[in-house]
Amino acid sequence: METLKKTPLMGEHTRLAARLSPFGGWLMPLQYDGILIEHRWCRESAALFDTCHMGQFLFQGNIATAGFERLFSFRLDTIPVGRCRYGFLLNEQGGIVDDLTVYRLADDQLMVVVNAGPEEKDFAAIQAGLQSFSSFSDRTGQTGKLDIQGPLSREVLVRFFGTEVEKISFFGFRQMGILGTKAIVSRTGYTGELGYEIYCGNDRIVELWQLLMEDLRVRPAGLGARDLLRLEMGYSLYGSDLDETTTPLEAGLERFVDFSRDFVGREALLRQQAEGLRRVKVAFRVDSRRSPRHGYGIFRQGEQVGTVTSGAFSPMLGCGIGMGYVAPEAAVVAASLQVGREGISLEATVVELPFYREGSLRK
Repeated sequence: METLKKTPLMGEHTRLAARLSPFGGWLMPLQYDGILIEHRWCRESAALFDTCHMGQFLFQGNIATAGFERLFSFRLDTIPVGRCRYGFLLNEQGGIVDDLTVYRLADDQLMVVVNAGPEEKDFAAIQAGLQSFSSFSDRTGQTGKLDIQGPLSREVLVRFFGTEVEKISFFGFRQMGILGTKAIVSRTGYTGELGYEIYCGNDRIVELWQLLMEDLRVRPAGLGARDLLRLEMGYSLYGSDLDETTTPLEAGLERFVDFSRDFVGREALLRQQAEGLRRVKVAFRVDSRRSPRHGYGIFRQGEQVGTVTSGAFSPMLGCGIGMGYVAPEAAVVAASLQVGREGISLEATVVELPFYREGSLRK
């Protein structure tokens, strides 16, 4: 799971969510009005998430000569200014050091957005890989980040910031003036709904939160709702579904790996392709409303073939859903599995992702 870290909005959280202290004042609150309420609000209206804990790095220099290209699983030179791209920072064994998003701010400027947990090792790995003079800095302590997600999120932002927001395409962004300061508004998302990320200085982030909360279509949402929303979409969570012992091939995320060029971990992934995968990510639905849990075993005909990495009850599907890693022969769509631990056994069926297909993501 992501490392717990103070954010500038902790005081706001205490005031806005007095019924629940946010992890004793750390990271995002688990919930405000309740996980299911916040989940439904995001699916139907606009939910506001404090994601200031995520890391942001800034690179300035010649991307081609700095050695930056070799550090990521995807190409940087083909990202147009005003666009961003998702992919991986890998180790030499092909394991996922982190999953991240790179923003092309200018021809010679990039912003790298990473998870909070591996932030320090991410920065160290990237810095160590740079080969020529350039500027590379950790801006996490200076930049705040809010995510507004839901089918009405665009209408809310247009109300406050104008019609320029309407021009932001999926995985695009605009640099805008917000509350008298420079800000970046992007459109990626992690919930399966239409959604935006707003990056601005920490000294304006509380004011921005308060402004957005003035709209009655907006409610705050916490870590619990975010995890449930992303699981319904089948999105992997670093620290649960992804880690340094897991490769993009095993995770079914090879589409975010560009094998046409050299990068750290490429040879290991090519060997894994040639030798065949020993385990793969599987998605399953439980034949009841019971929730599979992280760490439960996955069984086929009485034999354990894997382990659950993410699981929950899905309000949109009305049943338990989960993901985990199993032997490839157990990951056949429509195959029957059993999920559980001592004293608990849930009947499950292998399905294709995403679990939930009615979201407004590309609206």
